[in-house]
Amino acid sequence: MSKTLITCDCLGSQSIDAAALDQQSDLDVRPPCSALCTRDIALAQEALTQGDAIFACTQEEATFTALAEDMGLTPPPLLDLRDRAGWSDDPAPKLPKMSALLAEAQLPAAPEKTFDVISEGLCLIVGAPEVALMAAEQLKDHLGVTVLLPDGADVPDTRAYDVVTGRLRQASGALGRFEVTIDALRMIEPEGRGPLTLTPPQDGGRSDCDILLDLRGETPLFPAHEKRDGYLRAEPGHPAGVAAAILAASHLTGTFEKTLHVRMEPLLCAHSRAEQVGCTRCLDLCPTGAILPAGEHVSVDPLICAGCGACSAACPSGAISYDAPPVDEVMRRVQTLAKAYLDAGGSAPRLLVHDAEGAEMIRLSARHGKGLPADVIPLELPKVGAFGHAEMIAALAAGFASVAMLPSAGGDAAALAAQMALATAIGGDNRIALIDTRDPDAMSDALYDTASPAPVDQPVRPMGTRRQITRQAARALHPDTDQIPLPQGAPYGAVLVDQDACTLCLSCVSLCPSGALGDNPDRPELRFQEDACLQCGICATACPETAITLEPRLDLTKGALDQKILKEEEPFACIECGSLFGVKSTVERVMQKLEGHAMFGGDRLRMIQMCDDCRVNAQYHAENNPLSGGERPRTRTTDDYLSTRRDH
Repeated sequence: MSKTLITCDCLGSQSIDAAALDQQSDLDVRPPCSALCTRDIALAQEALTQGDAIFACTQEEATFTALAEDMGLTPPPLLDLRDRAGWSDDPAPKLPKMSALLAEAQLPAAPEKTFDVISEGLCLIVGAPEVALMAAEQLKDHLGVTVLLPDGADVPDTRAYDVVTGRLRQASGALGRFEVTIDALRMIEPEGRGPLTLTPPQDGGRSDCDILLDLRGETPLFPAHEKRDGYLRAEPGHPAGVAAAILAASHLTGTFEKTLHVRMEPLLCAHSRAEQVGCTRCLDLCPTGAILPAGEHVSVDPLICAGCGACSAACPSGAISYDAPPVDEVMRRVQTLAKAYLDAGGSAPRLLVHDAEGAEMIRLSARHGKGLPADVIPLELPKVGAFGHAEMIAALAAGFASVAMLPSAGGDAAALAAQMALATAIGGDNRIALIDTRDPDAMSDALYDTASPAPVDQPVRPMGTRRQITRQAARALHPDTDQIPLPQGAPYGAVLVDQDACTLCLSCVSLCPSGALGDNPDRPELRFQEDACLQCGICATACPETAITLEPRLDLTKGALDQKILKEEEPFACIECGSLFGVKSTVERVMQKLEGHAMFGGDRLRMIQMCDDCRVNAQYHAENNPLSGGERPRTRTTDDYLSTRRDH
């Protein structure tokens, strides 16, 4: 039995072709009512009773949820067709767009992965006495408060909360797991009569807390501090900010759910090999410092990770991938939107990628402005930064004419700009755009004023990893192009070898994390598969002859999937048995350098031209055999000892 879509034209303010939508989808689309949330509420009750109903209204979520709870039923899923499609000044038909949004809404969503963060309410307040003690007085009845005052400050005559003095040297962690190090630490000695006294100062004092309230008015303790859960900072001279921080701290006790934003595959990571550092893209981009080196790979602290998605978009190997939602789910949503729009008779759709802040701008523009053009399909994600170059290229190949990025105010502009530049290099000019505004009207104007370029002739919907999808999508966008030059730092490219400098030592082969570089067990050869190269740079760093350079590019030919020989030489034949070993030019070069050397006189120089077995055999039978010892000394007996005695 198919699901039912309950539509509403919101007092006739939008037009919904229910019959056409019914034909384009596998839903039972009911004719629109005029006021589903008020006078037509009986229709909502009937739909809830029958079950499997989707309400095409998100504005009145509270109303429909309360109605379902009163009836003892599960609240219905909601779909916004009005703000994203129906309310628009564009006279073009809205059917293709509504069909696309309806098809996307029916896709199964992966369950969100979370873990528990426990805060027992231990709060450390850092700041000057006049503001820190005031905050402690307000929080002492709600949290376990400790106040860290500057070294030399007078301590209050109270035991309602703990007070220490010192200098905060370092802080790490997040909500529920902060660790602090304090120098010149002095604690109250409660014994005795008279004013409270302090212990002698001690450096390196360590303590844990769940909440950190920073009222110092100095440099924040953490990068991107506003994204650090449990860390609350306010300027001491701003009373409203201090009051807001105190109020927020009072609520940070109990058990909280935190989303696991990314998934790690350490074996795929190309950070380093044999202490040779390679890829550092995620380390350079992470705004919170949640990513740290961990040997040959990196590790992500889920407590600190804010889920910006920049690491997933930039990772060349897939070692870090966004998981809230997963990358394959985002790809599936993009491809479904494009296919449904085109199947419904639309042409040249444009994709608008936004987050929750962008969704609010779309709602405001729809209600008070021009709304979105009919060919602009919005795609909401938790973080715009997770939509990298692979997703942009996949969208263009799926049939979108262009992709517009609408980041929020707190987004990482540099990381997004790098992904857009890479996508532009692969997808072509005027296809990837940035809308950097917080004004809903300016957003609408930018979309209405932008001409739509021609989309791809034959849309494709590739599957696989982000690298595989990028390559297949690029081939669809450029069917007559063999190679695309890319900007520096791109995760695709070739390895170039200086033929005169390379000695075929193959150290690059042993360190290549992706297997792009390989050898031939039967001959001295250096092989390369361009499709697998991550451009991590470990091979260039490790090469003892500085013979390797990197060329960022995207080879679209089938040759990129095959191994090709970068350098090969003739092997050297052993002068004793004729078996092949080593590299002929290398053996000859060593012979030339050692000729006339005092340590390699006579037949010793010939041993360099022998294989391992023959060399050992020649050494064993040589006159100065290093494997043989001297003449064995005669064993001394009792007679020998007695013959030297003088007492007989």
